[in-house]
Amino acid sequence: MMTSKDSCQFKYQKPFLSAFKPLISALESLTTPKRMLLASALAGLLVSGCQSTTTNDLTGSTPYQTSTRPSDNRNLDQQEIARVRTSLAAQYIRKNELDTAQRQLEKAFAADSRYAPAYDMMGVLLQQEGSRINLEKADQYFKKAIALDKDFEQAHNNYGVYLSQMKRYKEAAAQFEIAGAALGYEGRIGALENLGRTYLQLNDHPAAAKAFLRALDGNRNSIIAHIELVDLLLEQQRVQQAQRLYDETLILVQGQGISPRLLLQGIKIAAAQNNKTTRQQLAQQLLSAYPLSDEAKQLKTWLNNPEAPWK
Repeated sequence: MMTSKDSCQFKYQKPFLSAFKPLISALESLTTPKRMLLASALAGLLVSGCQSTTTNDLTGSTPYQTSTRPSDNRNLDQQEIARVRTSLAAQYIRKNELDTAQRQLEKAFAADSRYAPAYDMMGVLLQQEGSRINLEKADQYFKKAIALDKDFEQAHNNYGVYLSQMKRYKEAAAQFEIAGAALGYEGRIGALENLGRTYLQLNDHPAAAKAFLRALDGNRNSIIAHIELVDLLLEQQRVQQAQRLYDETLILVQGQGISPRLLLQGIKIAAAQNNKTTRQQLAQQLLSAYPLSDEAKQLKTWLNNPEAPWK
């Protein structure tokens, strides 16, 4: 999963969060029935659902997702405390307040030492901090989350992102495959996009194409799957199919601006069809709008030697 560089966002900023700190402290001093009621209400206010996310690459901003759902019937009031603490940690991670997030997660562990989302979130936190020591520690937290709840699909996706960052692509593919096969999981399409890009890293283009096609089957509006498949089709010289998918992509990105990668894809398609007018128009647009981009460099190299293959 790989993605994303959007990741799910929480709606409330620091003033809102500060207003609830007295309630969080009071929560732990209440009797069990009252504590459970207050925790449930607070969790409902703090937690917003996360959708599948995508990224421009798998090792950029971490496309992690959060889950605070209970996974079994352990002491529910303690689970609610762990869920609230984990939700608060996620918000602090979004704001890069990692020390505060870590303290919230320690309190989540104290409330429920078997609460899988807290371990997953700690893995995300350590990964975001990024030092060698913490990156090594993150691996164990992701593994612990999965060991506690093997059906925790978001932990599989998040672990896959971590493994991709560490260039452990075969292991990452296995994690994305699990998340991508989980019907009903909200992040499934993002996991399949991540799976496809992982196979590209492994230079297994047939497997990558299969993963992207699965993503399109689940969501025809997947821009990542469209863009990656256009390149794979051009690689196979299936120009007409690439053109149709490219036209779909342009519709999907309307209003967002056309990226240098899409411009270069259009140039390649036009060149393959010997459409000099379109090729020249797109080439001028690419060189004018993105003169320092890698795509502009590729175009200049090709223009100097049109008989050579694209690189």
